[in-house]
Amino acid sequence: MSDQYLTEHRFDEFDLPHEVLRGLEAAGFTHCTPIQAEVLPHLLRGEDVAGQAQTGTGKTAAFLIGLYTRLLRHGPHPKRQPTQPRALILAPTRELAIQIHRDAETLGRFLDFRLGLAYGGVDYEKQRRTLQAGVDILIGTPGRLIDYFKQRVFDLRALEVLVLDEADRMFDLGFIKDLRYLLRRMPHPEKRLSMLFSATLSYRVMELAYEHMNNPVRIEVKPEQVTAERVEQQVFYPANDEKIRLLIGLMKKRQPERSIVFTNTKHGAEKVAAWLGGNDIPAALLSGDVPQRKRQRLLNEFAEGKYRVLVATDVAARGLHIPDVTHVFNFDLPQSAEDYVHRIGRTARAGSSGTALSFACEDTSFYLPDIEEYVGQKLPVGDMMAYLLPEDELQRPLRMERRPRGSGRGRRGPGRSGEARGDRRNGEGRRPPRRRRRRRPKAASGG
Repeated sequence: MSDQYLTEHRFDEFDLPHEVLRGLEAAGFTHCTPIQAEVLPHLLRGEDVAGQAQTGTGKTAAFLIGLYTRLLRHGPHPKRQPTQPRALILAPTRELAIQIHRDAETLGRFLDFRLGLAYGGVDYEKQRRTLQAGVDILIGTPGRLIDYFKQRVFDLRALEVLVLDEADRMFDLGFIKDLRYLLRRMPHPEKRLSMLFSATLSYRVMELAYEHMNNPVRIEVKPEQVTAERVEQQVFYPANDEKIRLLIGLMKKRQPERSIVFTNTKHGAEKVAAWLGGNDIPAALLSGDVPQRKRQRLLNEFAEGKYRVLVATDVAARGLHIPDVTHVFNFDLPQSAEDYVHRIGRTARAGSSGTALSFACEDTSFYLPDIEEYVGQKLPVGDMMAYLLPEDELQRPLRMERRPRGSGRGRRGPGRSGEARGDRRNGEGRRPPRRRRRRRPKAASGG
């Protein structure tokens, strides 16, 4: 974490339990980030908090410190059962839930709390057995949690602490009904400590906070303060059929150490990954329908440096703690200006610097004015011709599931030649003649 991003406030200046301070020291944390310095005084006084902060600003540590301190200093209800968690942390995505669980283990290594993790896609029976055995702190996604709740694997009647992480993403992913279902089955807001964190404290997020929290203190750390100032941003204006050549040209000339390429669709991500692989740039592919185990393996391999490029849809835009991402490529500009900030927030994390290069093509350039207004600056225009790969240097993609409609033959743009389409067609791009089956004459019926 960059020293320039930290405040002068030290963790040992706060009235924190010894075990929590030991966990922070073991993790190498001595000074607070801005969101931690603003949030912790309120949490230690027992006040609910609605905080605005981007991923990578230390908000996970902030709410974990507040949660651990509350549980240590307020004993459990005397009639509490093992299947009644004392704290619940809700996350919108599996990756974020897994990362929060990992951070909770790191900061709570000197504590005797039992952690539970529940998310969809894998380990249904294993997660169920863990919850049945009893946990103190339950971390999970709404869908899987409601599934277990309705089966009475656990209940929320003894809940003391609630954390809603990335609340705006809950709305975006359509989890708000599930979220309200759980909130209405918890103790009254006055009987628990509640924390809400969101990239934006919009009207709908604050309406949720005031309905289900106890007069929360509103704390904002502006996106411009935490992300945009440390990201070198540029925009290019390619035609649709120039985007692949521009991306590969940028990759080959800039040689980013670790980069994420964002597309707006799963098919677009598959196509980009295929073209990169065919041009000697191996890339991991992360989209919504990648199985959970494979998704975790790819993320680990990307974080460990096996892949230098991750091609992803917005499923990877939030909640992923991937260290040392130097470049973000917006192959497609996102429709939402907030999503743009979330994407480029994958780089320049915790005070570091980074680069965000965006393609304003024929299909997405009209999103640019809203993005520039949101980040408060006009994005500098990059010199596209300095990086555009010549057509004769572009190699074919490794594989393509199907030929895009309207794409031309040959190697110009992301279409495929007749040869690249495999044995379904001959080498000249024509279908082989279809054999006709002869009909067998019917046997004459006997009298």
